[in-house]
Amino acid sequence: MRLAGTIRHDGTGGVADDLTEPAGLADWLAENHDLLHDVVDPASFRADEGARSAVVALRAATGALLARSVPGAPSRADAHRLLPVAEAVERINTAAALAPVAPALSWPDDGPPTARRRPVQPDAVTRLAGALAAAAIDFLTGPDRERLRACPAPRCVRYFLQSHGRQEFCKPACGNRARAARHYQRRQLPTEKSAAD
Repeated sequence: MRLAGTIRHDGTGGVADDLTEPAGLADWLAENHDLLHDVVDPASFRADEGARSAVVALRAATGALLARSVPGAPSRADAHRLLPVAEAVERINTAAALAPVAPALSWPDDGPPTARRRPVQPDAVTRLAGALAAAAIDFLTGPDRERLRACPAPRCVRYFLQSHGRQEFCKPACGNRARAARHYQRRQLPTEKSAAD
């Protein structure tokens, strides 16, 4: 979900993409270190154009599958850029298969043993792509998918997890923008009608 959020409404009527250059990928990895600390170290990861392209390709696949998962239609602002579902599934599965994992045992002196999956691929970009693909698979097959919604606000491309039954928008600003657009539409209709008379 966090990866899909790197494309968003920019607040001025357009769409912002946080991953248009390798520096944006480096920033995103640093901001999301809590999720990816077992996969890559943002301080040593080389965010080059190849890494950025691999992550953006997975983002496109994830976005298409998120759009398919929401009840109703996907975001109108996003619908034109969605990959075909079969292509998105293939892209996710291919990336996930390239990054094998092995169980790793951890047994601290002051606690019980735990097991976790640890990537065994030496190439950092492949590890990152595999981890992102696995996270997408886990989300799409997990219980949170039922709460996934597309934000219906004008020009918003975000998907969000509905926290309560009445939540319609990804954030309050989108709700305000939608209400303002509806108000504008209602005020325009009488003017257009009187001009036609």
